[in-house]
Amino acid sequence: MFRIVFIFDLNWAFKPTIRINIIYNAMKSLSSLDRRNFIKKSSAAVLLAGLSPSIISCEKKQATTSMNVIPRWRGFNLLDLFSPNPQHNRQPSEEAYFQWMSDWGFDFVRLPMAYPHYIEFDRSRHILPEEVYNIDEKQVEKVDNLVNLAHKYGMHVSLNLHRAPGYCINAGFHEPYNLWKDQEALDAFCYHWEYWAKRYKNIPSEKISFDLVNEPAWRDDMNDQHSTSGPVPGDVYRRVAKAAFETIRSVNPRHLVIADGNRVGNDVIPEITDLEIAQSCRGYYPGKISHYRAPWAFKDIESLPEPKWPGQVGDEYFSREMLETFYEPWIDLVKSGIGVHCGECGCYTETPHEVFLAWFGDVLNILGMHGIGFALWEFAGSFGILNSNRKDVDYEDWYGYKLDRKLLDLLIKS
Repeated sequence: MFRIVFIFDLNWAFKPTIRINIIYNAMKSLSSLDRRNFIKKSSAAVLLAGLSPSIISCEKKQATTSMNVIPRWRGFNLLDLFSPNPQHNRQPSEEAYFQWMSDWGFDFVRLPMAYPHYIEFDRSRHILPEEVYNIDEKQVEKVDNLVNLAHKYGMHVSLNLHRAPGYCINAGFHEPYNLWKDQEALDAFCYHWEYWAKRYKNIPSEKISFDLVNEPAWRDDMNDQHSTSGPVPGDVYRRVAKAAFETIRSVNPRHLVIADGNRVGNDVIPEITDLEIAQSCRGYYPGKISHYRAPWAFKDIESLPEPKWPGQVGDEYFSREMLETFYEPWIDLVKSGIGVHCGECGCYTETPHEVFLAWFGDVLNILGMHGIGFALWEFAGSFGILNSNRKDVDYEDWYGYKLDRKLLDLLIKS
């Protein structure tokens, strides 16, 4: 069964009382149409009816029980600007990546950026608060190139501050202040989002979105990796998200803004549901599956129980039911009329491949049943479909890369 969803204004779509959704079944004649012709004919039907949709989402669904007000974008994170130091960056993403993604049916890339990557300052010492504003246009051109390539191949781009002024879930850079506590940090945070909003001011929300800050969590000392103590207080998160949201919308009132879930992306943010902000969950639960033997996630990787799915893992029984319970608040958010996307998901290279695929299949199925899209972390690398260096995968040679065909097939059908 095909579902055709017409959303006439992406930004107002967060208000369910004025949202217009049209759903109907495709006739048998559509079954022979390829995806591109199907979209063209669907668009033409809308125009003939005197309508002008800003987004058309045509998807084959399995027993969909609710409808997401943002598209079910599916794709990957690209880590070109992930490192705070551009000298430590990985191999740049190739144009071929975008072509392959598009050919395989994906339509989304998320760009997690560390703001120091595109800042000019003396890297032999800690950054000074005033230097956070020194944007390096040469580094920004990397972002422009990725955005242009994504749009060339018909893909949506989501810009994300993985490291924002005053906050990052990861260590590796000394912050001059704390985003959750210091007005000076919030001012810099809004400055950066104003910069990106202006740079892409005229790009419609179908093509670009602004994901405020990666995986918020409370940390008293921003430079102590082990001081994380739980979720950001709701009123604090609201203050930060609202300030950045209003900054972005002041540039273009139609820009799409996304906020990562609280407590490292896991929890819905009820304090901002009155704002026109979509929310982003994670596909890493439980961590003993997704981050098995990941050295940054567990202090003693040797003591971890062997992962199973489903099955008994240590003192817990892992099953699809636990996933359904975990995602229930996010599904309720979708039903309430708030857009939801899964900005990161996947599994570290040490998890046995068959366990990974069994668990991940359940994750993607639960998300898909409720119209929630996803972005795998990452495209090429230890979490990716290319060059993941798993020891138990029969890789396929793919233009000089090692392709995990089973994982790719799972993503394509999800």
